[in-house]
Amino acid sequence: MSEPGYLIVLVSCPTTALALSMGRALVEEQLAACVHVMPGVTAIYRWQGSIEEDPQTVLVVKTCRAAWSRLAERVQELHTDEVPEILALPIEEGLQTYLRWIDSVVGMS
Repeated sequence: MSEPGYLIVLVSCPTTALALSMGRALVEEQLAACVHVMPGVTAIYRWQGSIEEDPQTVLVVKTCRAAWSRLAERVQELHTDEVPEILALPIEEGLQTYLRWIDSVVGMS
């Protein structure tokens, strides 16, 4: 049996209040082991033909690959953006005790 995969999921939110609420929900629902809420980010992006610049709060979510689909669905349900930024990056290496802890608290692992 292969080792379970782990992900860092980045989610940008238009407000810190939304980010905190979403982060808490992901942990409470066992879709994430840990969520860092990082306010004070500025996003510069193109949307509908215009260059936009907005304050954002970024979530850094630690989870298992097995939880990815449900986590992405849940973020879309909770998010206020029409097209939310949800990006999953594989964790190539990590402290084994930390990775086992992720396994122990994410309900889909």
